[in-house]
Amino acid sequence: MSGINKQKIVDSVPQKGFFGHPKGLFTLFFTEFWERFSYYGMRAILVYYMYYEVTKGGLGIPENTALAIMSIYGSLVYMSGIIGGWLADRIFGTSKAVFYGGIFIMLGHIVLAIPGSVSLFFVSMVLIVIGTGLLKPNVSSIVGEIYSEKDNRRDSGFSIFYMGINLGGFLSPLVVGKIGMDYNFHVGFALAAIGMLLGLIVFVTTKKKNLGLAGTTVPSPLSQEEKKKYYGIFGAAIIIIAIILAITIPAGYLTFNSFVALIGILGFLIPAIYITVMYRSPKTTAVERSRLLAYIPLFLASVMFWAIQEQGSTILANYADKRTQLEIAGFSISPAFFQSLNPMFIIIFAPTFAWIWVKLGDRQPSIPKKFSIGLLFAGLSFLVILLPAYLGGQDSLVNPLWLVLSYFIVVVGELCLSPVGLSATTKLAPAAFSAQTMSLWFLSNAAAQALNAQIVKFYTPQTEMMYFGIIGGASIVLSIILFAISPMIQKHMKGIK
Repeated sequence: MSGINKQKIVDSVPQKGFFGHPKGLFTLFFTEFWERFSYYGMRAILVYYMYYEVTKGGLGIPENTALAIMSIYGSLVYMSGIIGGWLADRIFGTSKAVFYGGIFIMLGHIVLAIPGSVSLFFVSMVLIVIGTGLLKPNVSSIVGEIYSEKDNRRDSGFSIFYMGINLGGFLSPLVVGKIGMDYNFHVGFALAAIGMLLGLIVFVTTKKKNLGLAGTTVPSPLSQEEKKKYYGIFGAAIIIIAIILAITIPAGYLTFNSFVALIGILGFLIPAIYITVMYRSPKTTAVERSRLLAYIPLFLASVMFWAIQEQGSTILANYADKRTQLEIAGFSISPAFFQSLNPMFIIIFAPTFAWIWVKLGDRQPSIPKKFSIGLLFAGLSFLVILLPAYLGGQDSLVNPLWLVLSYFIVVVGELCLSPVGLSATTKLAPAAFSAQTMSLWFLSNAAAQALNAQIVKFYTPQTEMMYFGIIGGASIVLSIILFAISPMIQKHMKGIK
């Protein structure tokens, strides 16, 4: 997309109307707010729906299998973003990607709202994975389009947009979690579907007036020759996959365990291919190759961090349900409520961390050191949660404040690593691969959850202390190693601080 076209897009968007920001930010803020309300509301009760007994309204899936499915699901959501971004860039643009994605997500939640079988459950997961892959990366891209490149409101606009994400994530477990856990899972999923419907209504009814041309252009459309080539590749891939499934499933080769193993391999293979292609490309300069090498340990540190943070919706969700005292002073706490802690702490403390980095100025830690601090707090969050079992035994119910403390500590780590990682990715990315490098950053979460699908099966009440201790300890050890080699990493970053 040329600079002229970018400016034409900006000129087509009303530049005032939402807290001093372009009117389009209103549309995108509430579209993403309702999408996140929908997604996190569904996720707050999904693991319980999977492993609760049929007599309690669940599917009766074994607990460890349910925890693995949650991790695989999260991994596939982040992997699908690559395809969603490519489709938007090459075929139908970001606006249509957001609309189609919202439709798929809503349909997935509607399927979940229908009392049914495990088969229906997996159909819903496929729909939501496709939909989130289309919507999630592309709604953020449209935010960037409504500001000119020199507009000093851009960072503030993304901060407001990020607040919408966390507000949706904070409120949905309180609403959907309460209804789903106390009354009926399917009513909870129906509320999630309604949330996505509201997001679609906001998007469709306000985009023409508020967004102008933003999201309507196709940055790098396929030529007729490329269409024939790629459609042929996609068609052949679908046929080959269908044949493989037709052979491997009846023969017993493709089982749930083998599928988990396959996703685990892809979670690391795809990023490795990304890095190799960028490193070997003639479009990548010597300085950019050095920066790409510096990015590898940061990527691996991110995988370790998200492997712990994402267990907030799996292992810690199970811990909240099975190990936590939920009746306090006559009040009953829903285990789904704990899913609101992460976005709540981010809303409260993100401005504080932003102020700290600005206040420190040149004295703030380097990017690798901030990552090492993030890993340190992630490890501590797991060591904290093993203390109740050490102090009171594995059979007694735990005070919920231990869980609150664990969530708080990992958020401190997240605020040291996640926004810094986004910024570092834009700085270290080769110029010819800036978009792909951002996709690579999100793949660190996909790899982490693919890893989690392998390790959550080792969690049991009997192995609780060992599980939290080994993973938490590993994160702290990696934190120390990363801190020690940070000068070497900084040297390879070639002037990037």
